[in-house]
Amino acid sequence: MKAIRITHTGDASVLSYQEVPIPVPGKGEALVKLKAAGLNFIDIYIRTGRYARPLPFIPGLEGAGIVESIGEEVTEVKVGDRVAYTGTMGSYAEFNVVKASDLILLPKELSFEQGAAFPLQGMTAHYLIHEYYPIKKGTKVLVHAAAGGVGLLLVQWLNHLGATVIGTVSTPEKANIAKAAGAHYVINYNEEDFVAKAQEYTQGIGPDYIIDGVGKSTFTKNLDAIRMQGHICLFGSASGPADPLLPNSLQAKCLTISGGSLFYFMSTRTQLVQRANAVINGIREGWLKLRIDHVFALNEAADAQRMLEGRKTVGKVILKIGE
Repeated sequence: MKAIRITHTGDASVLSYQEVPIPVPGKGEALVKLKAAGLNFIDIYIRTGRYARPLPFIPGLEGAGIVESIGEEVTEVKVGDRVAYTGTMGSYAEFNVVKASDLILLPKELSFEQGAAFPLQGMTAHYLIHEYYPIKKGTKVLVHAAAGGVGLLLVQWLNHLGATVIGTVSTPEKANIAKAAGAHYVINYNEEDFVAKAQEYTQGIGPDYIIDGVGKSTFTKNLDAIRMQGHICLFGSASGPADPLLPNSLQAKCLTISGGSLFYFMSTRTQLVQRANAVINGIREGWLKLRIDHVFALNEAADAQRMLEGRKTVGKVILKIGE
């Protein structure tokens, strides 16, 4: 099969298009013939060695396709099922072996590209909204990178729940996209001070909840922007790891901070199905829309990652695999 393989960490040039053997599913596993793979910032962290893993490997943590074969004792799926997944390395390839319990059944009304676009980012948006802070009508939430893959889904979902959404973006084009998705206020942090504008848009009080997937360039400033007894969740570090924080810096405003990881919140089959179905239902009902920004061929994975790494994307980047 054709696959992208990494033999050493580095820039996007280490992504090598190669012929490799098709893997064989073992007990409790399924072989998925992939039709699409989703790109995520974690792919960049793994490629550069920030998140270390044994070499060599096939990258990619998100994909969609058709079950080609199954191992022993598989009950969750059958041959021919349309499926999607996240959390299993190896989606930059024509085939991948995935634990059957990690597979999501993909409805026929969703394309394979949509199937590769929603699992990681959609379920991330779900836990960020439902696990850390009680969102209700009028809750003021600041979403960093509001025109990114997770950001656009957060804006739509929060708006659907009646929250007041403040988004930060890096360009006027992204500001228009965030507004179209439902953001009530948008701050271009390259032209405006997001702390001052967040205070202005909340009548000098500050947001109740800040969701931060940017990290280094935003994290410490969040402490000045947020309200008394507010909550901050850091779930990513697109601009680099956040600077260390002294615990007593939280005392003056009685703040709480949490870190977020989807893989903890989908560690059981029940959690996975619940979160995936919540995203799928939002798409079916029409209030949650997936924005697929660019589609690349598998052998163009390096260009796709360069575009993502350069923060030149809005929404999701997909690798189309096979016919």
